[in-house]
Amino acid sequence: MVIQRIQSLLLLLSAVVMGVFCFAELAQLSTPDFTFGFDCMGFTYEGEATDGAPSGIYINTWYFFVLSLLCVLMPLVAIFLFRNLRLQKQLTVFSMLFDMAAFCVALLLGYTAIADGSVSWNYTLMCAPWLSVLSLWLAWRYINRDQRLLASVDRIR
Repeated sequence: MVIQRIQSLLLLLSAVVMGVFCFAELAQLSTPDFTFGFDCMGFTYEGEATDGAPSGIYINTWYFFVLSLLCVLMPLVAIFLFRNLRLQKQLTVFSMLFDMAAFCVALLLGYTAIADGSVSWNYTLMCAPWLSVLSLWLAWRYINRDQRLLASVDRIR
């Protein structure tokens, strides 16, 4: 007997929230010369280049993009592990750790990547990893509850 209810929705919510975090602009960094947009792919020059000014990507952060993409993929994989609740719980815990790591890397990159820059964060997006962690924690609790329910039904048989 396999039951899979609300934890699937919570895991999906976590994946969607981290997907938005992965592909949206997290902050803007202003320096005396340029303004940079910061997302998971890196730091890019803001605006259109005129009179030979630089444009495109200033600093690549592919490792941050991979970490953020893993934060999206792990809950999606966990949804389909409903037949192995133990593995689903472990993947949920690892996904929580990866979400916290993505938040810490975003802060570290935002404040240290470009010297003499003032950062203006998109606070709704910076709350996304914590919303994802909350969603994953609730999913973990529901998985535990279903595991206990299945164990009690097996005892009755």
